[in-house]
Amino acid sequence: MRARTAILCSVADQGVAALTNILVLVAAARLSTVADFARFSAVYLVFTVLLGVSGAYTGQPLVLRRGGGADTLGACRSAVVLTLGASAALGALLTAVCLFVPGDTARALLALGLVLPVVLGQDALRYAFSTLQRPQLALTSDLVRLGCVLGALAAQDYGAAPARLIAVWGLSALPALLLSAALLHRATAGAPLRLRPMLRRGHLGQRFTVEFGVGNATSQLSVLGLGAVGNPLLVGALRGATTLFGPLNVLYTSATSFGPPLLGRIDDERRRVRATAGLAAVLAATAALWAVALALLPDGAGRQLLGDTWPTAAALLPATGSQYAAMAVGTCGLLALRMLDPRTTLSIQVVFSLTAVALMAGGYALGGVPGAAWGLALGSLCKAAATWTRVARLRRRRSTAEALSADVLPAAP
Repeated sequence: MRARTAILCSVADQGVAALTNILVLVAAARLSTVADFARFSAVYLVFTVLLGVSGAYTGQPLVLRRGGGADTLGACRSAVVLTLGASAALGALLTAVCLFVPGDTARALLALGLVLPVVLGQDALRYAFSTLQRPQLALTSDLVRLGCVLGALAAQDYGAAPARLIAVWGLSALPALLLSAALLHRATAGAPLRLRPMLRRGHLGQRFTVEFGVGNATSQLSVLGLGAVGNPLLVGALRGATTLFGPLNVLYTSATSFGPPLLGRIDDERRRVRATAGLAAVLAATAALWAVALALLPDGAGRQLLGDTWPTAAALLPATGSQYAAMAVGTCGLLALRMLDPRTTLSIQVVFSLTAVALMAGGYALGGVPGAAWGLALGSLCKAAATWTRVARLRRRRSTAEALSADVLPAAP
């Protein structure tokens, strides 16, 4: 497959996967009461964290492999098998614990435990197809899943329990999982299965998991925690608002995934940094325009999207739009740092992810749910400022080193 076609298929695959997640939340919002959607959102937030951990530990190291030899084929099989085994064990533990816990949320978590191997296994197969340079197979799998999940949720009645919606959503991914497993088996038949290297200390996925934990899971779990100890509607309100900005997540993911190879074609480092800054400006402007478009939606159209959750989500649009504009700048700042010195990103993720959590908690204490949303926006702004400050320092340091080298080296005869 040509490079341009492969990039288009990969971007389309990310778009379909993101669209599936968005439409699942939209369908759940329209099928549920406000309280039930808050419970569904809390459980779906748990799944989002587990999905990110799975992708960081097995998926991201996998896609860094090059070549199509036996080692790469075996790594693809091993990553999928490890994901299926680990998710089955975790799902069984979650199910066993929730059997003895009363309440609708516990029943929804029990349903999540039952379907966890299906949804995480299907996602692991997407990474395997990307590594094998067959993104069209990942796109096919996600299209099948999209069609199945929409059909399954469309058959549900209003007022369906969160546990039922979780079970229907998870089991609808089974056809895509079986199709992808058959395609992967055909592509990697005879390749060795090696799980031990992925369990050893020093596996690259361990570092990526730490970065994910401090960069993404921390804020999501803090929202879940505030909903548990404070107002449970906080989870549904913030989740509903961020759902509306789902298409921007596709843009940010595409920039992170395909930015380095494309920007790497620019020979001059200064021009690469300037191009990344230009990309940040474009993405931030896109986020601002998207927020304005959502704010101008009629109330009826908003309720068609999110049902009873729309009024609370609409009130958070200014804060969430500001957050996503700042996230655009921060994402491109991290992209520039990875091209300059990838070792510098972990410390920023740790410090400013914790800062965002503190600001969200402080905002909630001062202003309730809107205050929490503005706290997240301020945290994203601080992180963006820190990334570009680090980029400027690295650029000055390298410019000084290059100038000193030019002065020390003798002139050519």
